Amino acid sequence: MKARSIVKGGFTKKATPYFYLMPTLILMFLLLIIPIIMVIKFSFYDNVIVNKNPVFVGFDNYKAILADSTFITAIKNTLVFVVISVLAHLVIGVMFALLLNTKYLGNKSKALFRVIYVLPWMFTASVIAILWKMMMNPNGIINYLLQLFNLTSTNIEWLGSRKFALSAVTFINIWSGYPFYMISILAGLQGISGDLYEASAIDGANGFKQFFRITVPQLKPILISLLMLDFVWTIQQFALIWMTTGGGPIKATETLSTYIYKQGFSSYQYSMASTSACIVLLACTIIAIFYVRHQKARD
Repeated sequence: MKARSIVKGGFTKKATPYFYLMPTLILMFLLLIIPIIMVIKFSFYDNVIVNKNPVFVGFDNYKAILADSTFITAIKNTLVFVVISVLAHLVIGVMFALLLNTKYLGNKSKALFRVIYVLPWMFTASVIAILWKMMMNPNGIINYLLQLFNLTSTNIEWLGSRKFALSAVTFINIWSGYPFYMISILAGLQGISGDLYEASAIDGANGFKQFFRITVPQLKPILISLLMLDFVWTIQQFALIWMTTGGGPIKATETLSTYIYKQGFSSYQYSMASTSACIVLLACTIIAIFYVRHQKARD
């Protein structure tokens, strides 16, 4: 009887964590796993939802999507948008984190700059889009300042010109995303022992050598994690692009996210939208696998 109680108690103890996790797991299954399975399934059929009896077409949708010039344009724009955004986030994040970690600023100055630098991260995508659309308007503050300092003589269509639209949207994304890097890197900097810098200073290392021989190696795990996470987040960026340019003008800012949305909700080509989404899912999954392996290697 006693042995049975011990076994029962041990089972209950082991099962308790899973019991608490069950609501979350059920929600994930319903809201994440099932939709992913449905999207993958839709990508192998002709236009589902619209057709009552969709026909299995195998990889025909993938062949069609890869032959679509608009999709190729979306891939190119996405690569430019992602690569520039991620690299700029890294550089700006490191610069501001180093500034906030320096001993030359007082605590009050650091607190003030910390609030100012983190402000972009506090706004939602809709607020950021409206703010920058107003500022980048031909009659907005940016053109006014450029003309004030004689940097241009005409009103530039930042978001309405094929020449500047992608660069403008990328700049907005950089502005809105760098605070996450800054905060994460600042936390990493504050975790580096000051003894390492003192020892290197005794050995004659200047600030430049200390940065590349101590700071960068110590921050390497954090930087790699940030880069992989940011890649996944940026490749899926939709709200900011849609609310500023809508993928225009003339596909100048058409990215994979806006392309998928238009296929599904403008053209009602749900199978093609699902196919495009599967390609994005594959890219994000590959990055996620590397991220998980990197995290395990750190542990």
